Amino acid sequence: MKKVSYQLIEHTADIGIRVKSFSLAGLFKKAGLAIAGLSLESHNHIYPGKHKIVIRQKAANLEELFVNWLNELLSVSAVESLAFENIQINQVNENYVDAVATGSDIRNYKINTEIKAATYHQLKVKKTGLIWQAEVIFDV
Repeated sequence: MKKVSYQLIEHTADIGIRVKSFSLAGLFKKAGLAIAGLSLESHNHIYPGKHKIVIRQKAANLEELFVNWLNELLSVSAVESLAFENIQINQVNENYVDAVATGSDIRNYKINTEIKAATYHQLKVKKTGLIWQAEVIFDV
């Protein structure tokens, strides 16, 4: 599993993260990859059979898009039994994201924490100066 840059946010019952990036695309990628970093532990070091999944989401605003994006990754991961190891953001703006997530069979991993959903509780997605930052709480 690749190292992903995110910080844990203290929360009583759930898991929260803070991610930062110089681009909105980087913010979406880091948050998406944080899901696997938080919930999975690698069993093996070689993962045959990579699967690429196209993920597109639309929303009325950036916060809704961010939560929809994370929940779609969680949903596709569960339905397809995949652990996403890489994400390529092709296009992203305040209302739309188009990406390709690459993953391998979830059986290559040990599940440490089951993440159910990204929530709107204490959600923040903003740009301050040159830095994009997001904080999101996951229901576990």
